[in-house]
Amino acid sequence: MEQTSVQKLARVLRVLVIITFICNILALFLVPMAACMYGTISVAELVDWGTEGLSYLFGLENTPQGYFPFTMMFCLSWVGIWASELTAVLALFLWVCGICTAAILWQGKRVLQTILKGDPFTLDNAANLKWASVCCFVISGAALARLVWSVAYYGNIAPLFTYNALFVPIFFMGGLLFMVMASLFRQAAELKAENDLTI
Repeated sequence: MEQTSVQKLARVLRVLVIITFICNILALFLVPMAACMYGTISVAELVDWGTEGLSYLFGLENTPQGYFPFTMMFCLSWVGIWASELTAVLALFLWVCGICTAAILWQGKRVLQTILKGDPFTLDNAANLKWASVCCFVISGAALARLVWSVAYYGNIAPLFTYNALFVPIFFMGGLLFMVMASLFRQAAELKAENDLTI
């Protein structure tokens, strides 16, 4: 059976969603390094800390600074993020957002799969879109919590003018949109089921 233009587009989107999902999962493992680079702990400080610790451990006196590879910085950042409030809150926020966006992408892949099969109006798609809306609301809530924390931490309103402040309304509206779409898909699936029974 020949594919419609919508199914061809869904096939391309499915590939892009899978690639983005994989990149999202990989990025979750880099969150500690990003948080350390943003926060008060620099990657260079982590390397110095690791160098001193290993030189002490192995009895080496003159370990060259900055010699350790990326993997050492990666491993040390997983411990270093908990050294300050700023990096810990940022890492937790990025992990929550990353996990939720991965879930949204996975739900999108499942919806696109039903479009490829030629049967998009199912109750499963309504459930997938409802889960995507929950994830959007979680991101919006996490952004709001981080925004309130940042205002208290810095003692001024500067955080209100950051990307974090934009996450609150954008993902809240995204959650509402997914809820409306879930309701529409549920109604369409119910109508389709009634028509199938009638025929």
